[in-house]
Amino acid sequence: MKQFTVTGMTCAACSARVEKAVSSLADVDFCSVNLLTNSMTVEGSASETEIVSAVKAAGYGAKAEASSASDEERFKDTETPKLKKRLIYSLGFLVILMYFSMGHAMWGFPLPSFLEGSPLAVGVIQLVLTVAVMVINKKFFVSGFRALLKKSPNMDTLVALGSGASFVWSIAVLLQMASSEGEEAMQLLHSLYFESAAMILTLITVGKMLEAKSKGKTTNALRSLIDLKPKKARVIRSGEEKEILSADVVKGDIFLVRPGESIPCDGRVLEGESAVNE
Repeated sequence: MKQFTVTGMTCAACSARVEKAVSSLADVDFCSVNLLTNSMTVEGSASETEIVSAVKAAGYGAKAEASSASDEERFKDTETPKLKKRLIYSLGFLVILMYFSMGHAMWGFPLPSFLEGSPLAVGVIQLVLTVAVMVINKKFFVSGFRALLKKSPNMDTLVALGSGASFVWSIAVLLQMASSEGEEAMQLLHSLYFESAAMILTLITVGKMLEAKSKGKTTNALRSLIDLKPKKARVIRSGEEKEILSADVVKGDIFLVRPGESIPCDGRVLEGESAVNE
């Protein structure tokens, strides 16, 4: 049995696609993908290289887990802190962008004096702020367009297309503004949708962070259950009592369970009496 960490999955359809891709390998007997923990279990004689290649061909990333990887490492929530950082930076740039794009029109906020009568400069500022938000959330574009090229579009593809369409349209309008003057250029300023491109990315990041936070709580619960499993066992080998890791207990070992201790593995009672509250 081989364990892998799979990256790039965003929904149940993604995990199903990865599972199907790996299961199609001739030397794979069984494959199970867990979206919650971004992990994959594979049984069969297929090599790790073949399995990783199959996952990459499906549009996702994969790497073999070290056999020594602890449950703490396997279930650690690494996504929420990253998404939280992305969200904070995105909101910061978005607030400034909204001020320049809609503040003066909707709420009467004054523009800086050096920008008055310069709609093109306002548009360029919006462009720069939007690019900043897009760079911060570049993962949507990388994952989305990669999946599209692999003919397996996912949620990130929709986000990238929606945001990208607003951005490309606004670039076209900005170029038109460069060749316009006066009132015409001012009217074109209202046709820019840079804030829409940035807003889409920021709002989806909010959803992603909330989703990651929920997954983190679930994995914490799983980790708590795993922590109930005793990490060490007392076995009798060569007539001597030894304390070893529970993972090192082999079939045929005789192990001792003292009052109040947990049972390290399945077995048959040879002697003694006690009570077990499962």
